[in-house]
Amino acid sequence: MRVGLLSEGGYPYAAGEGGEWCDRLVRGLGQHDFELYALSRSARQEDSGWHALPGNVRRVRAAPLWGGPAPGCAGRAYGSYGRDQRRRFGAHFGDLAAAITLPGDQAYRFTDGLNGLADLARDEGGLAAALRSELALRALETACRAPGAHPAVYGTRVTDLLVVSGLLERALRPLSLDWYGTADGDRGLAAVDLCHATSAGPAALPGLLAKRFFGTPLLVTEYEVRLREYYLAGDEGLSVSVRTLLSAFHRQLAARIYAEAAVITAGDGQGRRWQERCGADRSRLRTVHPGMDASLYETVGEGDGRGPAADDGLTLVWTGGSVEPHLWEALALVRDAEPGVRLRIVGAPPDSVDGPEGVTFGPACGPEDYAAGSVVALSGAPDGFPTALAEAMFCARATVSPDVGAVREVIGGTGLIVPPRDAAALAEACLTLLRDPERRARLGAAARARALELFTVEQNVSAFGAVYLEVLSRAPVQHTAPDPSVPFSHAAGAQPPLSVSPRSASPTWAGRP
Repeated sequence: MRVGLLSEGGYPYAAGEGGEWCDRLVRGLGQHDFELYALSRSARQEDSGWHALPGNVRRVRAAPLWGGPAPGCAGRAYGSYGRDQRRRFGAHFGDLAAAITLPGDQAYRFTDGLNGLADLARDEGGLAAALRSELALRALETACRAPGAHPAVYGTRVTDLLVVSGLLERALRPLSLDWYGTADGDRGLAAVDLCHATSAGPAALPGLLAKRFFGTPLLVTEYEVRLREYYLAGDEGLSVSVRTLLSAFHRQLAARIYAEAAVITAGDGQGRRWQERCGADRSRLRTVHPGMDASLYETVGEGDGRGPAADDGLTLVWTGGSVEPHLWEALALVRDAEPGVRLRIVGAPPDSVDGPEGVTFGPACGPEDYAAGSVVALSGAPDGFPTALAEAMFCARATVSPDVGAVREVIGGTGLIVPPRDAAALAEACLTLLRDPERRARLGAAARARALELFTVEQNVSAFGAVYLEVLSRAPVQHTAPDPSVPFSHAAGAQPPLSVSPRSASPTWAGRP
């Protein structure tokens, strides 16, 4: 099959997010052809270059979501729009503006506005300039001051409207790209069998259009739920009205993408719950755990004198985040019971923290760091998939983790779980494992077996291969008129049914003498 892989700020750029898993996916599914449709976020990212692409990547199309409109935004300039085109733009953008200013369920209005703008961009082009035009500003202002609009947008100023229109133009820029088939025979996304978007943001917009124009099914993968990341990141320096309008836009966009996607995947249960809160249908949700290269941890995990044989029962490894105050309290409790215990913290030491005697800092986190410890403790509240915890499991180390995020899902029954930021519980769990070498070994072996079953690159690639087949099995077949000059161009059973003529009682083709 031919897959259109859609990214924003990611693959194939070397400095992109999620480039490693995308590269492994493309290489692992070598039986499929991939076309990459990439949206960059900065000039620096574009200057970083691309990953070395495998042979099954057939083409790469790229466009910026920064600066001025992309060169691929072909079509008529806004200044050359006629009255009918201006009327169409004003009506469709007005629907979209109303959808992000009025409270309540405005999904139908947002959908009408987005689809109308997509059709206008396909017919006329020049949408990027129109979104920054005076007509767009007037539509936004009217929506903000309409009866029933959100109170936070009543005081929107002209400067706020200029900021919003500029940011909306960038987010909607994929509508104006020439990725959907052109007159010169370049079919673009019309030629792919499946669109796979790496986030439910602007990256998925080309997939929405491909489904609308060509019926192409859409798969959305989020290892970090984009809407959640947008909420957490915030918009420093922007006014309340601007933040309100942009939040409403991204919320409506994510809901539309989730509604149109055939399947939506997340890396863990926490991500799935966020997707469901943001409007995703539970029946379309799947979990595909991130894949890690198990061979990096094979020497330590299987044991060769550096692995379990190096377990001295006295070393704790603290990994996965920053140094938290309750760590020192827990360490004091452990040393009161076992004075010889040492603590190794993976990561550079903070300037303001002077650790007690017997505490060392390691600048990196690799197999040798886990091999140096008898017990690995995960810090804080991991945001997203707890990679450090999975790495420790690959290294066959017994773990102690806070009961937050996806920790319980990842660890299963192969480690100890304690309440978050509870120094006494953390100390007790660490002491329990330090004093019981047989239990440590048993849990470590079980943890490695679980990691090898669930969190390898091979498992990740195989799962996506199955999802691809699932999505295509549900998609309607796109028929094209067969070429009569090509042998067997008609599918079996495509001929008219055979009938028997009453006059001759001999078989004939229906409709023929």
